Amino acid sequence: MYGIDNWGAGYFGVNRKGNLVVRSPENENLTADVREVIEDLRKRGINTPVLLRFPQLLVGQIRKLQTAFKRSIKEYGYEGDHLCVYPMKVNQNRAVIEEYLREGSRYNFGLEAGSKAELYAALALEQAKDSLLVLNGFKDRDFVELAFAGAAAGKNVVIVIEKMSELGHAISFAEKISTENPKTKLPMLGVRVKLYSKGSGKWEKSGGEAAKFGLTTTEILEVIRQLQDAGRIDMLQLLHFHIGSQLTDIKRIKNAMKEAARTYSKIRQMEIDIKYLDVGGGMAVDYDGSRTSFESSANYNAQEFANDVIYVIKTVCDDENVPHPTIIQESGRYLSAYHAMLITNVHEEIETVVEDIDPLSIDEDDPQVVKELYDLRETITAKNHREYYHDALEHREELFTMFNLGLISLEDKGKGEVLFWDVCEKADQYAQQKKYVSEEFDDLRRLMCAKYLANFSVFRSMPDNWALEQLFPIIPIHKLNKKPSEYATLCDITCDSDGIVDKFVDLHDIKPVLELHALTPNEPYYLAMMLVGAYQEVMGNNHNLFGVPHEAHIYIGEDGHIIKKVIAGDTLAEAVSTVRFDAVQLHDQFRRTVMKKIKDGSLSSSEGNDLIEFYEKQADGYTYLSPNNGQ
Repeated sequence: MYGIDNWGAGYFGVNRKGNLVVRSPENENLTADVREVIEDLRKRGINTPVLLRFPQLLVGQIRKLQTAFKRSIKEYGYEGDHLCVYPMKVNQNRAVIEEYLREGSRYNFGLEAGSKAELYAALALEQAKDSLLVLNGFKDRDFVELAFAGAAAGKNVVIVIEKMSELGHAISFAEKISTENPKTKLPMLGVRVKLYSKGSGKWEKSGGEAAKFGLTTTEILEVIRQLQDAGRIDMLQLLHFHIGSQLTDIKRIKNAMKEAARTYSKIRQMEIDIKYLDVGGGMAVDYDGSRTSFESSANYNAQEFANDVIYVIKTVCDDENVPHPTIIQESGRYLSAYHAMLITNVHEEIETVVEDIDPLSIDEDDPQVVKELYDLRETITAKNHREYYHDALEHREELFTMFNLGLISLEDKGKGEVLFWDVCEKADQYAQQKKYVSEEFDDLRRLMCAKYLANFSVFRSMPDNWALEQLFPIIPIHKLNKKPSEYATLCDITCDSDGIVDKFVDLHDIKPVLELHALTPNEPYYLAMMLVGAYQEVMGNNHNLFGVPHEAHIYIGEDGHIIKKVIAGDTLAEAVSTVRFDAVQLHDQFRRTVMKKIKDGSLSSSEGNDLIEFYEKQADGYTYLSPNNGQ
């Protein structure tokens, strides 16, 4: 029902208790029960929403990627190497970066920074001696100077030229440093080529001739000319391209590889010793498990990607009789998406369809339209359900018209609404029994579905779902051995009508509703938003000042889960500080307001002091809803 085996990449499953489990990449028999993790966190005072981070899954993805390229290099007799640089923009969280470097350093994997802030952080991190620090994005003089400082400190820095002014800064600093101290290590330079080829999916516009980044052929030739004139052509070591994120179609990738490999080859034939070909990022995550070119999927796996990259580049280079380059890859989404999930509780159900009423409450004094709706409810069958549904729609319009004209009472309108929804519910039940369900009944099911109020902010924790309609798998973490009885959409707790999730992953389509279990009083019901480890944390915003949720780092061991680290989420004071309110100042202002009430006799001194104490205690509270109904 939830497609775990399709999108889970082997990392997730269900145990005999019906609970969601996370498997260790090293040994699939070692698992962590997510429900047990949440219960342990609750005992520590950590309530949902909480982001669970499984660093071992990050390690698993690094190894999958390295293994795939290693196998391809051997199979095709490729004479170059393969390296990876992790784009910090995908998830700049310190725990993620350090775990990546801890494992990636075994393969000389490095980092990619696209801003001064990211470079500032990266320069202090310990990387493998032979790894690269690739710098993309637009750069001013300060950015370039900081890059030169990193190279002087021993880092293998590569400044990728995005516009001509950056080249001028680089040549200027190189001349200055070489004059002052010829032994100082200089950074390498790269050029980002603007390919004709485009990617596929939501980020298709990242590539092609109208792309934001990259140099034209004429500009690349000008870069080469200026470096030759300055006697610095030896600094040019890398050719880079990027055609978009979440590339869904392998054919588009192969076309781009051919074009880039040809460009690399032509530059090499100009007797320029470029060593690296950076193929950018974009390796897709199959969020819906369909293995198609759909925008939330991918019609290839890691091995096929590696095979095509290695084969295409080797073929072109052999044809042009140039050395095989070391391939640099920036597949941050693929590496980090799987390792994190957001767990939230369903706080309650938002009523859409009114409950049934006692048939005896219908009497002779009721308006004719109410009686007719009652008759439809009592006589609807599998054979007439479509006709009666259409009749019910007409009667509802008549009901509203009569009410607006003052011809029926509020009680009559209420009875009519209840009866209308009863007819709809029965019609839907009969419609779903048919082999083919018509579109109008699909719309009806969407309208009638339950609305579960989930204790999280879409804008904070799944911004791509709100902004780009990116699909993420959503699944209960328990009761997975029990058949769901409800169809539901999710509403977050923000004061925004866009704060909903009403599109869900499915193997063959996009589901407008999600199969969930009925809520039980005084019993928590938890949902997991899966594969949110790439981009979602760093791009989440402060809508309604819902802050960063709690975070827990989970290790999967011989005896189940180990909670290695817990980081408390934002308090109210921390949340308001993001918009430059100071908690101490707010407390002083509130205190003055209360003191005025005490002075004019509206409040006693004890009442006022209690108010002040209560208000000030709220500063340490969690920005999300408190546990409710046993949750």
